[in-house]
Amino acid sequence: MKLQLALDLVDIQGAIEVIKEVEAYVDVVEIGTPVVINEGLRAVKEVKAAFPNMTVLADLKIMDAAGYEVSQAAAAGADIITILGAAEDESIKGAVKEAKAQGKEILVDMIAVSDIATRAKELDALGVDYICVHTGYDLQAVGKDSFEDLATIKSVVTNAKTAVAGGIKLETLPEVIKQQPDLIIVGGGITSQDDKKETARQMQELISK
Repeated sequence: MKLQLALDLVDIQGAIEVIKEVEAYVDVVEIGTPVVINEGLRAVKEVKAAFPNMTVLADLKIMDAAGYEVSQAAAAGADIITILGAAEDESIKGAVKEAKAQGKEILVDMIAVSDIATRAKELDALGVDYICVHTGYDLQAVGKDSFEDLATIKSVVTNAKTAVAGGIKLETLPEVIKQQPDLIIVGGGITSQDDKKETARQMQELISK
């Protein structure tokens, strides 16, 4: 299991400062969609330049023109690029093909997918690297989480790795770990803490047990 830090509500310099605090304890750094919207792929490029040995994920949530968008994110230094599970199969295929050509990985975000089991099987067959169950901010606000969906995906996927995102905190982490996803994505559960480094350290300790 790996720990991914999601950075959503920062600028480039803010992202770099947060990463410096926790880099010893996180495996993947995610440049979140809000950062990409505000700063462009320059955010990915500058973070990768500052932390060349860190795996960087560009959360583009691609929906169309997938091959092109993957190529641009790869050129900026992204190691993993996200596409939405709701995208057309042709878009998924285009993303996978381009990522393979560039030596990168594709993570499919299942946000707003209604039939998770069926879609996860289809995505697995299309050769994606990760399938991520994701409870977005708006659903977290009304008390939803991703844990049940993670169990569903793990029961049907044979090739892709699994990831989980959405409202994960130090207190809820043990429940997530029980299901053994490959990638655990934490945003505010680290970034909103007074001592980000210590929180990340405790999370990594739990994951590594």
